[in-house]
Amino acid sequence: MGYEWLALAAAFLWAVASILSVAPAQHLGTFAYSRWRMGCTSVILGTMALITGGWSSVEPSSISAMALSGLIGIFIGDTALFACLNRMGPRQAGLLFSCHAVFSAVLGYFLFSEHMTALELLGSALVFSGVLTAIFFGRRGQTNNQLESIKGNVWVGVGLGLLAALCQAMGGIIAKPIMQTEIDPVAASAVRMMTAFIAHSVLFISGAKIARATQPMTMKIFSITAVNGFLAMAVGMTLILYALREGNVGMVALLSSTTPIMLLPILWIYTKQRPNRYAWLGAIVAVTGTGILVS
Repeated sequence: MGYEWLALAAAFLWAVASILSVAPAQHLGTFAYSRWRMGCTSVILGTMALITGGWSSVEPSSISAMALSGLIGIFIGDTALFACLNRMGPRQAGLLFSCHAVFSAVLGYFLFSEHMTALELLGSALVFSGVLTAIFFGRRGQTNNQLESIKGNVWVGVGLGLLAALCQAMGGIIAKPIMQTEIDPVAASAVRMMTAFIAHSVLFISGAKIARATQPMTMKIFSITAVNGFLAMAVGMTLILYALREGNVGMVALLSSTTPIMLLPILWIYTKQRPNRYAWLGAIVAVTGTGILVS
């Protein structure tokens, strides 16, 4: 499977996971949900790397870079993303998060001298245009949809979404040189995830009020959180690291930013409300661009 399909598969898993995140993120609160999710995922990834022997591929010199990638991309980035999700819903949070493609492309150009062909630029422009169309016009006619409602100041939500996107891009940039070595992507994901979980745990132990759960954990919420972590982080993030081995940072980020488009049919099934024509137009344009990129 080419890196394009790996990035698209990750985008689909993130779309499913964003729907699964709504209930536990609202139940536990942003920081508590992120901590539980990262804890579950750390156990899953660490066990997978142990079974496959992936830990033997981790060089001491690569740990610091992967840990920094985890702190920025997961501890800060994921937490900001779920704070945005609680304020703006999964579709709009996902669309803001998709801006990480732009940040990644710019950083990749300056740091790694990555370039795109004219056809790739056309495909990229179509994907990004489709995403923008879906976010700015996709809410029309959705006033009764709870997953589309905005809570609090809209600009705070936008800022959190963009912060999450920037952190995701920086995390990928930091991880890129390490992923081009012989390191096992599952073990690399485990290092990133464990670092983020440790940071969340330190924040919780410090007694910070924001780290406390707003409601007690239940078995149902725990099960959803564990499944979410497995799909989005254990599988999705690992696929992204595999993709970074072969593809440039900007292209991988761009293809993985199609999550909001994949959310449309999922939300239709989940909410029983059909997305409006602007959301579908954005989807068609983005899918066309994606087709150009993966052909």
